[in-house]
Amino acid sequence: MTDQARQPKLAEDPATPLAGAEIVVAVGGGIAAYKACELVRLLTKAGALVTVVMTRRAQKFVGALTFQALSGRAVMTELVDPGQEHDIGHIRVADRADLMIVAPATANLIARLAAGMADDAVTAVALATRAPLLLAPSMNVNMWANPLTAANVRRLIDVAGAHVVGPGDGFLACRWTGPGRLAEPADIVTAAARLRTAPDLAGRRIVITAGPTHEPIDPVRYLGNRSTGKMGYALAAAALQRGATVTLIAGPTALPDPVGVEVVHVEDARAMARALDAHAWGGDAVIMAAAIADFRPLTPADKKLKRTEIGLAPTIALDANPDLLAGLGAERARRGGGPLLVGFAAETHDVVNYARAKLASKGCDLVIANDVSAPDAGFAVDTNRVIAVDAAGAVALPFGSKAAVAHRILDAVRPRLR
Repeated sequence: MTDQARQPKLAEDPATPLAGAEIVVAVGGGIAAYKACELVRLLTKAGALVTVVMTRRAQKFVGALTFQALSGRAVMTELVDPGQEHDIGHIRVADRADLMIVAPATANLIARLAAGMADDAVTAVALATRAPLLLAPSMNVNMWANPLTAANVRRLIDVAGAHVVGPGDGFLACRWTGPGRLAEPADIVTAAARLRTAPDLAGRRIVITAGPTHEPIDPVRYLGNRSTGKMGYALAAAALQRGATVTLIAGPTALPDPVGVEVVHVEDARAMARALDAHAWGGDAVIMAAAIADFRPLTPADKKLKRTEIGLAPTIALDANPDLLAGLGAERARRGGGPLLVGFAAETHDVVNYARAKLASKGCDLVIANDVSAPDAGFAVDTNRVIAVDAAGAVALPFGSKAAVAHRILDAVRPRLR
């Protein structure tokens, strides 16, 4: 297999890299086969056209009918199927594939793929296709650590140009704990999207802040805001998908860490300031999507305050938090250069004018403004509508999911990078 043969067909729009893509999901015979159901569902939801190919052992864990219902297509379970051999079924599936995902890729299946075998539907399609191969390993921790498995994976990477996502580390079905757990289906989809996206941010380092900050009142209570971190996390995933090296500085959120992103977790504004000081100046761009508290309690209590101690109408003395975006702008001016600075303006009225004022006062290059009072934008929803404001004017970006809007924001950022 030549390097040229395994080159992916790139999507025209990085916001929808899987839409219309022909993806083969090869399901191996392991307990994690049940997770392949969610993988097929997510790929289909993303607009991919999915064909499932199964090993015989995989069918002992999940029935072909399940995958047929999820994909809307016939499932290939046999290498020789009289109903398909008029056009050589496995070759037809291999030829039309834009990407082949093996999930779960068991130790046995990896070994057979590395040996170039073609004795069942999965291995025959894998050997015949010119599409990129994405492996999602899943096996016992000792199998994964075995040098033979490592050599087989390395051979698939070096010779066949395969890509690998996972495995994760955790409690396994075999009762062992360690690496060998199938990557989460959402992370496999992210890896697939990355293979379909032009790496137009390759070589760039992007620092992104996300989520709220929690400013402690006592060990139980805090001052905070309604930010969930979804927009910042979407930006981190999109930048990674486009080839950037990404550092995500995240306040308290309920979101899982994006695979492949360096995540620095912080609690309050001053901790975020320290993290920015450590990471921002090595970046090409800093995107400040976090909703950072303007104020913090002046003297947080070291124990939980009781109602009997603070009364029914307590007064909390506040102190101002540092303005992190303005601080970055001032420091960049002092240094005579630095990363591109992108601010966010979450407003409830007069959105563009407030964003223009922020652009001027903070010393940043671009402000992404949105009306957080709108029901389909702002906090705690999966969609957003934003306006990109710079010195030249204001441009409304297309409404869409936060994942899609993240790419539109990066489209605005990329030409501004030095």
